[in-house]
Amino acid sequence: MIVAVIGLGTFGAKTAVRLYEKGAEVIAIDKNDELVDKIKDRVTHAVALNVTDERSLRSVNISDVDVAVVAIGDHIEQSIMAVTMLRKMGVGRVIARATSTIHEHVLHEIGASEIIKVEEEMGEIIASKIVAPHVLQRYNFAAGYSIVELRLGKKFEGKTLVESKIRQNYSLNIVALQKRVPFISEDGKAAYKVEINDCPMPMDVIEADDIVVLVGSEKNFNKLFGELTE
Repeated sequence: MIVAVIGLGTFGAKTAVRLYEKGAEVIAIDKNDELVDKIKDRVTHAVALNVTDERSLRSVNISDVDVAVVAIGDHIEQSIMAVTMLRKMGVGRVIARATSTIHEHVLHEIGASEIIKVEEEMGEIIASKIVAPHVLQRYNFAAGYSIVELRLGKKFEGKTLVESKIRQNYSLNIVALQKRVPFISEDGKAAYKVEINDCPMPMDVIEADDIVVLVGSEKNFNKLFGELTE
């Protein structure tokens, strides 16, 4: 997969590097030479150019990318121009960052495929960490539904999946268990390794330090979180 990331501020740079680490071919673009220089060794290709200039964009074969991420946040006009130019040049999937409701509306109107609202999403993450500190990761995959990684702690320690009654009481499904398994290293020292059970069975036991992956609705997660914090 070839991905262009346009705008190399904190959000854009992080996105570009993580995409590269996950195996994507990444073209990182910004008009700021210093930002481009900082990231050049951590992506496939980094280039300084003006994304509102069609000739400059064609010079990096932008029409060949599978996805373009417009991560520009501080300059709304440049963000809008970038999305417009990408759509004009035939990029099929354009994901754009919006910093306000009006910005979001305009991006939709000019053809952005998907909108990222970083500030809102960060607010949601921070709020979740405050009310549910046991949650390690949370992924929203549809409106009102999430995949959550968490530690269930003492409340469910030593119980099998059947005995936990998580499915019956909370209408949540356990889809994986991550355990720390002790072993003796080659030099004779006690150590731990991580094992992931991606097909847990009813009689598998939940330990206090296990990371449990659950899927379900926000309403049902909130019920579980409320009881975990009691």
